[in-house]
Amino acid sequence: MKLIITKIKEHLGLFLTAIFFLTVESLSDLLQPTLMSHIVDDGVKNQDVGTVLFFGGIMLGVAFVGAAGAVIRNNLSVRTSQQIGKELRSELYRKIQAFSFENIDRLHPASLITRITNDVTQIQNFINGTMRILVKAPITCIGAIILIVTQTPRQIPMIVVILVISTLLIAGNMRFGYPRFVRLQRRLDRLNSVSREFLTSIRVVKAFGQEAYETGRFGTAAEELSASGISATRVTAVFGPLINLTVNIGIVVLLWLGGTGGHQDVGKLMASINYMTQVLFALSMVSNILNTMVRATASAERVQEVLSEKPAMREPEIPTAEKPDGRVAFENVSFSYIHSPEKSLDNVSFCLESGQVLGIIGATGSGKSTLVSLIPRFYDVTGGRVLVGGRDVRSQKTSQLREAIGMVPQKSLLFSGTIRDNLKWGDPEADDKALDAAAHAACADEFINGFSKGYDTVLGQGGVNLSGGQKQRLSIARALIRHPAILVMDDSTSALDATTEAAVMTRIREYARGTTVILISQRIASVMRADKILCMDEGRVSGFGTHEALMAESPVYREIYKSQIGDDEHASR
Repeated sequence: MKLIITKIKEHLGLFLTAIFFLTVESLSDLLQPTLMSHIVDDGVKNQDVGTVLFFGGIMLGVAFVGAAGAVIRNNLSVRTSQQIGKELRSELYRKIQAFSFENIDRLHPASLITRITNDVTQIQNFINGTMRILVKAPITCIGAIILIVTQTPRQIPMIVVILVISTLLIAGNMRFGYPRFVRLQRRLDRLNSVSREFLTSIRVVKAFGQEAYETGRFGTAAEELSASGISATRVTAVFGPLINLTVNIGIVVLLWLGGTGGHQDVGKLMASINYMTQVLFALSMVSNILNTMVRATASAERVQEVLSEKPAMREPEIPTAEKPDGRVAFENVSFSYIHSPEKSLDNVSFCLESGQVLGIIGATGSGKSTLVSLIPRFYDVTGGRVLVGGRDVRSQKTSQLREAIGMVPQKSLLFSGTIRDNLKWGDPEADDKALDAAAHAACADEFINGFSKGYDTVLGQGGVNLSGGQKQRLSIARALIRHPAILVMDDSTSALDATTEAAVMTRIREYARGTTVILISQRIASVMRADKILCMDEGRVSGFGTHEALMAESPVYREIYKSQIGDDEHASR
């Protein structure tokens, strides 16, 4: 709730202006029954047409003033709530961009999407409702009660009883509703997570015929969300009608007292009934907006959790000024993921000079991708240190460090837009000549020129209209175009045939002379001609050196070689 109050304070001018026009609207509503009672008791009863016209004219004028106030208030409330929603989403987006992968792993991507979208919407709805209803309800309720008591003092005990019962019902609504709406948002996170996994992996799902399994997973998540929604709504379904019943009983009692208490002006009785109806409406509005507040409070806590999250990696107070060169060194590096007690890397050490090519090989899960993710400082080490350009990556400004590194991820990630747009992610200032050179180095020019629109060919989301090999080559070109000091290729030639892969590596050496290249591959033929080879085994270094040295010294490397190539070729080398 503190977040919501803070945001309202930031827009206090608009908020107070809306409250002013809301007060005008509320007072006009409160005046109408009193004016009507004068028409009935002083005009109709005495057959005084002038009185009827006089108070009728006043009623009409008051109604116009109230309608004008309502229109202005509605516009202000919508404008304010939308502005606050935009600001919150922008703040969340900027905060998430500052997160390390450790923060994102802890909060989960699907949950972050829900917080940016659904949770902010809940806050917007509450602020809009507050400016439209929550302030109007007390004015209407208190004003109506005062006027009822003024006109019919005998109703005071009944009014007190109604208010006490209604207050207890509203408090019960909040007490039982809040935890249920918190649970509802968590179930929504789970549904979004399942949906996201399915949509991003739909090709695999269909390839393995697992539609029924995924339908079951989604059905379970949807069922849990439905159950939570029913549980949360059931509270509203119980307490709302009870509040209405309480006030309706009050109206019946008011009629009974008016009919049995001796002389009672018809106009005043009608006004009192009208005011009791306004009290009913006000209490119903309070109940509804408090239900919205319960949801908004739960959502605000989730939004605040993101905004209060401290990035796991901090920028150095006095970063080094020089742009790093291509030297890379690991000194006794150990690393564990936040949700895993086991070490993904254990006491890893090696050194690479600028311009060298390092091949990294090892079994699945041996720590290859984890190792290269520490170079651009996607994560911070838990032990030892990583040096780029001879300096600890933690002493360098992250943006400057990453500008010196070209990353080609294991999964080729392309964005909706043209081929030109995707390549310019590497360098927004690149001209056509630079695009051609990078595409040629990645052997991507061959298929780009085959498209009728060339670089202006529009790609679907994720590059769905390209083959796996084409996507990999575009990803390589995108990394090359920024002329990095270090090029990291995480198994990014796996979809290429051996001939194309060899051509790509040859062209990269020619294009990026002096660039340090780190190549992860499952194929030993891809790394055996590298200047240095790092063989990983269960997070540890099994061997580091040339192909010949590892064949002599590393049993793990020899086993990989034998399983892929055999003994004869090595014997003949």
